[in-house]
Amino acid sequence: MQIPATGQKHEATPQAIAHSAPVEHCQLCGSRDRTLRFQDGPFQVLQCRGCGLVYVTPRLQGQALLDVYDEGYWKSSNPKQRGYADYARESALYLKTFRKRLALVSRWLPPRARILDVGCAAGYFLRVMQEAGHDVHGVELSPAIAVEAQKALGADRVHIGLLDDAVVAMDYQPRSFDLVTMWDVVEHIPEPQPVLRKLRELVKPGGRLLLETQNVASRWARLLGSRWHHFKHDEHLYHFAPDTIRRLLGDCGFKVLEIGSAYAGKYVSFGFLAERAARLGTVAGWLAKPLGLLRGANLYVNPHDELIVVAEPV
Repeated sequence: MQIPATGQKHEATPQAIAHSAPVEHCQLCGSRDRTLRFQDGPFQVLQCRGCGLVYVTPRLQGQALLDVYDEGYWKSSNPKQRGYADYARESALYLKTFRKRLALVSRWLPPRARILDVGCAAGYFLRVMQEAGHDVHGVELSPAIAVEAQKALGADRVHIGLLDDAVVAMDYQPRSFDLVTMWDVVEHIPEPQPVLRKLRELVKPGGRLLLETQNVASRWARLLGSRWHHFKHDEHLYHFAPDTIRRLLGDCGFKVLEIGSAYAGKYVSFGFLAERAARLGTVAGWLAKPLGLLRGANLYVNPHDELIVVAEPV
């Protein structure tokens, strides 16, 4: 179903437009046949007629895309469009979320496992796994937040930069990790296939890849349409569904063992809920505004619009 243009236009800067390029074909299946889901300012959200992948065009390129993840991304003046209101301030909630997810992750791990988290941000997942007795390592391309991970875990455990550089600089050996994770990362990567194939080389036989990404086919996404809070066009380049993420992983040499949303919720502050409600429109934002007064309170929220996927190399 085609959704009309959203009433909340994406405020693309002239510099961003100058460094954007149209996407001519589907990254997953190569088809040029697509349907317009909706238009948001200069951006179109398209769905491939060949495989169903949802993606954004035009798209920031090269250094302009990397520059999205500067300090302003982690403490954003407009988190509805880009980044987080204050990522570091919510550290206790991220740690609480990953401690809850430990019940899922531990099912796929041996004792004292060696773990690599790609896109580790401030290292909250790795801190929880280290507390549980595991050998942890991380890669994060944004220096603005990666320094926090290095402070907590050590510079010898967290590489700032891209995965290919980390493999060399940190001497990651083939088949040396019991678990590789990507939490809310794959949808940010312009060409995810080379990254996933590199990760396949790093996972031990019998090891696992575990990733989380948004589910554009979820009921919540379908209900909200263009107002869905995961439509952030500078950063979320793809919007996967169970079929498309399964196909991507299969193309990269992984077999999906489990896919679901049971552990995909998060602990969030009431201030976060107020901010996200504002995306739904003026009335919803106004009704939710009192939640901002309870900014220190939090609760666990799972709208089941994200997927956690467990896969193994084949």
